[in-house]
Amino acid sequence: MFNQDTEVLFPMRVIPALRDLHGEEWGQLIDRLQIADSTPAERYAFVLMMVKMCGCVGCNADSFRAMRGCTQCAQQTVRRNRGSDRELLEQFRQVQREVEAYLHKVAAVPGSDA
Repeated sequence: MFNQDTEVLFPMRVIPALRDLHGEEWGQLIDRLQIADSTPAERYAFVLMMVKMCGCVGCNADSFRAMRGCTQCAQQTVRRNRGSDRELLEQFRQVQREVEAYLHKVAAVPGSDA
């Protein structure tokens, strides 16, 4: 079965659909990611966090999640998360530090294009 909403990893285009699924702080994070002032590292960190939360690495074309599509999978994952907004934001900050450390490491490698 083919679903046009299914991609290999969590797509950035789904971020706005997650805005009202948790509390105010979560909504503010989603709003911040959609403005021009947000950094690519912030958006990459959010995508990586959602990849981890949704289990995108283990998803395949025959899975129930893939058949439903990325938008519904991500919405269900956020809705079912029982952590507070602060816990979700802390998780985001941890992944953001991970992404920034990786980007710093890649930039320090001689001959890298990053």
